[in-house]
Amino acid sequence: MSTEKLLVEIQGHTAIVTINNPPANTWDDVSLPALKALVEELNANRDIYALVITGQGEKFFSAGADLNKFADGDKAVARHMARIFGEAFETLSEFRGVSIAAINGYAMGGGLECALACDIRIAEEQAQMALPEAAVGLLPCAGGTQNLAWLVGEGWAKRMILCGERVTAEKALQIGLVEEVVGKGEALATAIALAEKVAKQSPVAVTACKKLVHNARGNNSLATGCMQERELFVDLFDTQDQKEGVNAFLGKRKPEWKNA
Repeated sequence: MSTEKLLVEIQGHTAIVTINNPPANTWDDVSLPALKALVEELNANRDIYALVITGQGEKFFSAGADLNKFADGDKAVARHMARIFGEAFETLSEFRGVSIAAINGYAMGGGLECALACDIRIAEEQAQMALPEAAVGLLPCAGGTQNLAWLVGEGWAKRMILCGERVTAEKALQIGLVEEVVGKGEALATAIALAEKVAKQSPVAVTACKKLVHNARGNNSLATGCMQERELFVDLFDTQDQKEGVNAFLGKRKPEWKNA
């Protein structure tokens, strides 16, 4: 599954993806379709329960798009890049398992949008995050305006997007942009340890829970969301994992998940 710009390692039930496009781990028209295809492959692999994504090196998680692509003002290129950015990160967002961004450095523009597409974000203490597109006459086009506002609220989303404000890891934790801040060089190990906790949960139950949490972002009423919860709860009784989980608990043994 590895490509030159996306390195993949499997550890147990976790896929570790490293953005490998030095010097700043930018996204381009090779790595973005590769990410989309990779997540689709991982979705088809029933042994994969979690995905961790990080950046190669010590300085950058990802600096986003290569602005050289947009220097000549070609709208066809802009439309193409916007489409493949959106497809890649929307596919990442819909990964059936748990996705964790290990933010090991600067996460700027499309780099931060990649992290925003993940379920959980762990940042190293020296990391900085921003959506600076408006400073160069552009805007975040891969979910940034939508996902950031959902996570941190309208006020901080406007500060970061409209005012170009860059936030430190500490500030990102305060405003809810990341879930944890760790020391330099510790994000990947922390993310992998969290992914190992995911493997203790039923994969089919996790997928159903994630769907419900995502649905809460939409226009569904609380009553609709609660009804969907009840329906998916009953649907789990069609799975092997439901029977295994309950009986393992009652038998005081570790469950053996089938992801089915």
